Amino acid sequence: VQLLESGGGLVQPGGSLGLSCRVSGDFLNLYAMGWYRQAPGSERELVALIASRGLTEYGDSVKGRFTISRDNAKDAVFLQMDSLKPEDTAVYYCDAEIETLEDGRSMYWGQGTQVTVSS
Repeated sequence: VQLLESGGGLVQPGGSLGLSCRVSGDFLNLYAMGWYRQAPGSERELVALIASRGLTEYGDSVKGRFTISRDNAKDAVFLQMDSLKPEDTAVYYCDAEIETLEDGRSMYWGQGTQVTVSS
């Protein structure tokens, strides 16, 4: 099982950017999915989570600016980031709780994608 992220890049303050993450490989069930981020010298922090039925949770610093969504038919999760600030600059990681025949329920992580907010 792999999580494949896309969509990072450079954006000006106040701009918008969208991230995508798709699960590939064989698995039995896909549960909660989410996004975390880690800035240099900082710990990894929660950005947003979405349960399999759509219930969402956001980190305090992104509430009202970021929107998480998922497409269960495509085994994908998305993060729409609006009103971006320089402090949003970080490596963004997708994660998902996945059940496989071999390992049961486990957390899987993407490789990370860089988001840089700068003028």
